[in-house]
Amino acid sequence: MPSAPQNAPARLDAGADDRSVAMVDAVREWFRDAGRDLPWRGRSTPWGVLVSEVMLQQTPVVRVEPVWHAWMERWPTPADLAAATQADAIRAWGRLGYPRRAKRLWECAVAIVERHDGSVPSDLEQLRALPGVGDYTAAAVVSFAFHGRALVLDTNVRRVIGRAWRGEPLPAAHQTVGERTHALSLVPADDAGAAEWAVASMELGALVCTARVARCDACPLASACAWFQAGCPGLEDAPRRTQPWHGTDRQVRGRIMALLRAASSPLNISGHAALADVEPGQLDRCLDGLLADGLVTRDEATGRCSL
Repeated sequence: MPSAPQNAPARLDAGADDRSVAMVDAVREWFRDAGRDLPWRGRSTPWGVLVSEVMLQQTPVVRVEPVWHAWMERWPTPADLAAATQADAIRAWGRLGYPRRAKRLWECAVAIVERHDGSVPSDLEQLRALPGVGDYTAAAVVSFAFHGRALVLDTNVRRVIGRAWRGEPLPAAHQTVGERTHALSLVPADDAGAAEWAVASMELGALVCTARVARCDACPLASACAWFQAGCPGLEDAPRRTQPWHGTDRQVRGRIMALLRAASSPLNISGHAALADVEPGQLDRCLDGLLADGLVTRDEATGRCSL
C-alpha cells in the first residue's frame, strides 16, 4: 500500500473544530491501509503524475493504467514527448476518449521544454499557465508530485466533504466560493499532511463514498458523517448523469479518429466505406469540428485527411 508521508495528527487552520481534525485524521489513517498502489503514486516522476492526471480526466483507472505505462515507456520525460509529433501523441492516446487531452498534453510538454528546461514546475501559477492545465490539475501536481500544500478538489473530494460535513447527498454542478473556503479549511497546515489528505479523501470518494453506492459500513467517517447520521437521504432521488453514446457526434468523432489512427496514409473521410452509415450532414459536422480543434489536418488539394 502507499506509504504515508506523515503520521502526525492534522493541524488545520484556526477555524477548524476538533470534530474536523478527528475526521481528517481518520481518513488519512484509513488510506494508509486501504489506498490502492497505483503506479503514479509515490514512485513516479512529476511528469508521470501530470500525465496520469490528464489521462484520468473523465476516464477510469482501469482504462488509464495500461495506456499510462505504454506512454511513460515511450516518452518518460516532457522532452521525449516534445520531440515527437502531435499526431504521434494522438495515435498513442488510443481509445481513451476526448483526444484533445492528447493534443494538450503534447503542447504542455513543448511548453515545459521551452519555459522550464524540460522539468515540470512545482509552482502553482506556473503549472496553471501550461496548456490544458487548470486549477484542479495544477493543485494535484503540486500535491501528488511535490507533496506540497494545495486545495485538490475533484468530484470525489467534494462528495466526501459534502456528505460528511454538510449532509449533502451529491455536490452541486458547480463549485461555490463557500464550498472552496470550507474545503480549504480542512487541508492540514503542513505540506506532507496536506498531500496525504488530498490523496486520501480522493481515494475514499473513489472506493467507498461513491456517487451511486455509499459503502458506509466500510467508511472511517460513518460515526461522524452528517449524511449517514441523517439516514443517507436524497441519494435515491438524485439525478443520474448519463451520457448517450451510440449515434452521437462524440461517437462519430471517435470513429473518424480511429480510422485515421490506423491509416498509413491520408484518407478521404467523406467517402469512406466504414462511415457509410453516418448521415452526411453529421459526418461533415464532426469532421469540421475535428479540423477546428486541430486534431485532424486536411489537404485542400486532395481533400484527404490525416492526424
